[in-house]
Amino acid sequence: MTEDSADAVRGPVGPWRGARPLTLSGIGVVCFVVVLALAWMAADTLLLIFSGMLLGVFLDGLTRGLGRVLPLSRGLRLTLVSLVLAAALAGLATVGGATIAQQGRDLGQTVSTQAGTVSNWLAERGIKVPLPGGSDARSEQGKEGAGGKGEDKPGGIAGLTAGVLKSPGSLFSDAAGMLGPAAQVVLGLFTALGNIAVILFLGVAFAADPGSYRNGVIRFVPPRHRPRAASVLDGAGETLRHWLFGQLITMAVIFLCTWAGLAFLGIGGSLILGLQAGLLAFVPTIGPLVAGVVILLASLASGLNAVLGALGVYLAVQCLESYGLTPFIQKQVLDIPPATIFAGQLVLGVVFGLWGIALALPLMAVIKVLLAQLYVEDVLEERA
Repeated sequence: MTEDSADAVRGPVGPWRGARPLTLSGIGVVCFVVVLALAWMAADTLLLIFSGMLLGVFLDGLTRGLGRVLPLSRGLRLTLVSLVLAAALAGLATVGGATIAQQGRDLGQTVSTQAGTVSNWLAERGIKVPLPGGSDARSEQGKEGAGGKGEDKPGGIAGLTAGVLKSPGSLFSDAAGMLGPAAQVVLGLFTALGNIAVILFLGVAFAADPGSYRNGVIRFVPPRHRPRAASVLDGAGETLRHWLFGQLITMAVIFLCTWAGLAFLGIGGSLILGLQAGLLAFVPTIGPLVAGVVILLASLASGLNAVLGALGVYLAVQCLESYGLTPFIQKQVLDIPPATIFAGQLVLGVVFGLWGIALALPLMAVIKVLLAQLYVEDVLEERA
């Protein structure tokens, strides 16, 4: 028997014993690529669903906590939690809504004015910082309208393209001109209310019966792997629940400290500045930077001493958050280095846009649980 005939008798060398496993593997790769493509196309919708899941985790945590105090059924506890939260939001809107709205309007005018002042100061020193709808744009429009000496603008598609390249915001102004400002406001309001309604519905639905959704996902896993799948899902849910409540405590402390510090300095709009600082704390790294810029711009109207005081308040609050609250509350829940968080925000922001930046931390929390349990423990057989 020759060497070739002996190899033919022994069969193919390697893990592929025939064409069927290779075909199934190819089909699996193609299906995985298709799923990734669909996820890419429906990224906004998937992240909206993930936001609803976060709300469901929050409501589920409150319902679990209430169960330790009141021996009621889950449905009654969830109803009670929902009613209390709705009453609290309605009371906040009734009592402080007018104050927040007034301070928001005043703060918007102040920030816009001071941003123009800073831009002019930088322009005098050779650093041009274009502001959307700022004084430069208005002056150019005034020159074109008054003297008619502006540059000739091409019409049709070329004119629209040139306008968009010159100022990306002009695309929205052109749309507003065609549909009317009222239509744009109604469309934006409808979109925002629709997203809020979807998040609320999904959150309440997930919190009403989380076990059914958990068991439904586990049914897609082969029976021998279902205990491990249940452990992974429970770990991801527990991590999200602990992180979310810790993050809410951190946001509340930042809001109160920023509000108290700026109010003590006599800076106008301290309530809305503290509120935006607390809300932006949900977005790590980038959110506090944006909040700090807004605080400094708002304090410019009160003089140099106010700017230095506001900067001191901002730095003190950030030190409290970075070296006090986060290590104490979140260290055992989400121990991810800051550089990794920032890199993850950049990647998720490029892939998913603003949704990816806002939800970067909870997404990374879930990814960390999956990597720790499915790869480090199961594949590498090491302790996570």
